[in-house]
Amino acid sequence: MSWLLLILIVAAVVWGISAYNGLIQLKGDTLNAWKQIDVQLKRRHDLIPNLVNAVRGAMDFERETLEAVIQARNQAVKIQAEALPTGGVKKLAAAEAQLGAALSRLNVVVERYPQLKATGNIGQLQEELTSTENRVAFARQLYNDTATSYNVRQQQFPWTLIAGVARAEMVELWEITDEQERAVPAVDLSSKPKA
Repeated sequence: MSWLLLILIVAAVVWGISAYNGLIQLKGDTLNAWKQIDVQLKRRHDLIPNLVNAVRGAMDFERETLEAVIQARNQAVKIQAEALPTGGVKKLAAAEAQLGAALSRLNVVVERYPQLKATGNIGQLQEELTSTENRVAFARQLYNDTATSYNVRQQQFPWTLIAGVARAEMVELWEITDEQERAVPAVDLSSKPKA
């Protein structure tokens, strides 16, 4: 009987250590995924001033668009510095959505001026920015997947018993906050001329 009790105690201790280490690993994975978003957003924020400077000379009359991009970028950088997975994700997502909208307006303006598009510098910067946008999207997806696993594990029994000891905290997911981002784009592939 005493051997059975000893085996049960050892099994409970081994499980407790394993559960604790599993939560700590998920916590670390979530923080790492958050840092990957951080890295890609910094890359994006660093590219924007170069793009703005490249088009500034040719677009003095579009100053309002350029100022909107600069202001949205500066706001996003400020919020990014303060955001953590345990708080501030929604605020950062909203700031990034505003920046994305401002960049979309800038791209529309650039499209209207073929002489700007012909400039290799601007085309290269736009391509870099597009590539970075894809990296940001992938980093967000990885973060949300990891954060969801971490959050769910904390709530599952019997891991919930270990969550307090592991100082596990629920983390926010990166969500779309801008309804325009949710809108389905209208695509017209017909060859009919527009009226």
